[in-house]
Amino acid sequence: MKPNLYSIVNGKILTPRRCIPNGSVQVENGVITGVHERSFCAPGSTEIDAGGHYIAPGFIDIHVHGGGGADFMDAIDEAFRTVAATHLRHGTTAMTPTTLTAGKDELAETLTVCQRAMAGNTGGVRFLGMHLEGPYFALNQRGAQDPRFIRNPDPEEYQSLIDRFSGVLSRWSAAPELPGALDFARYAVSKGILISLAHTDALYDDIVNGFDHGYTLATHLYSAMNGVTRRGTFRYAGAVEAAFLIPEMDVEIIADGIHLPPPLLQLVYKMKGPDRIALVTDAMRGAGLPEGTSILGSLRHGISVIVEDGVAKMPDRSGFAGSVATMDRLVRTMVHQANIPLIDAVKMASSTPARIMGATQLGTLVEGKRADIVLFDDDIQIKLVMVDGQVLIDTL
Repeated sequence: MKPNLYSIVNGKILTPRRCIPNGSVQVENGVITGVHERSFCAPGSTEIDAGGHYIAPGFIDIHVHGGGGADFMDAIDEAFRTVAATHLRHGTTAMTPTTLTAGKDELAETLTVCQRAMAGNTGGVRFLGMHLEGPYFALNQRGAQDPRFIRNPDPEEYQSLIDRFSGVLSRWSAAPELPGALDFARYAVSKGILISLAHTDALYDDIVNGFDHGYTLATHLYSAMNGVTRRGTFRYAGAVEAAFLIPEMDVEIIADGIHLPPPLLQLVYKMKGPDRIALVTDAMRGAGLPEGTSILGSLRHGISVIVEDGVAKMPDRSGFAGSVATMDRLVRTMVHQANIPLIDAVKMASSTPARIMGATQLGTLVEGKRADIVLFDDDIQIKLVMVDGQVLIDTL
């Protein structure tokens, strides 16, 4: 039997449209070469018996800061490997490493390490380029972001980072109402970078204008943005309503059941549908560890937080300070708490984020795509993880 030829048999295959109840998937040299509606083991292949579990595309997390006690902004190779290994165990096969607000030098240092990681050992997980969350934010909507580093878009700064880290910097979140934010978006989009609105005080008209200039994704919808706002005697639609009303706008949600409780998860699903929603962990370094004290951001410049009740909180418990979720937990929450169909929950964790990030070879179990595959049981507990046709996690 050839080690680079696998047949995953006796499983329930999740496609974007349906579940194949007793199917099989063939993999050769890291590529899916067949999806069958029967349990079929290709001659000469290594058989993997799914044992009736679900066979799904690997999860894709397009907004994640850390896990396993490490944060990407620690800016060391080991931190990148630790975060990747932590989330791999929970079904994440591709991710977009994410920063917090910081000075230009610290951002450049983190991007440099990401560049090195993308070219070398990522612990098995694919890095889809780096996501800069900030520092161009509305101070009033900073959340747990460090106010010392929040500033308006600086052309010298962002043009330098974008040009220097072409191919590494893939996404940037900013507030579209800030002075210079539209010029920033135009420049970034011209260089192939995805721009998303975040930590914003913008109202509906600002968001529509921002969308027209490239702000096509809403970062952690509901968090650090306005809904309906009253000013004097008048009410105004906010960023949340704009995201709902612009049909082509994509949204990401922290579906841990805490940042957004089940009724809001159901509302977002009803308003946007699974083809426009990406599930994201927004996980900080405490993900995958016991609850207790932790640090949000880098070890050098981060802030102390408390992890309890399944979420990170500010020390005075006045607000959230990031998530400790993993992608399997998000899918589980959508299915078991928000009553969303499993096929759609998996789509929001795989094919939709793949489409948003332009990762056309990922996100679905289709012949010719890369063999990033997860197996899980009815409780969405991960049993096997395959990346590029290599089995990296196996608890079958």
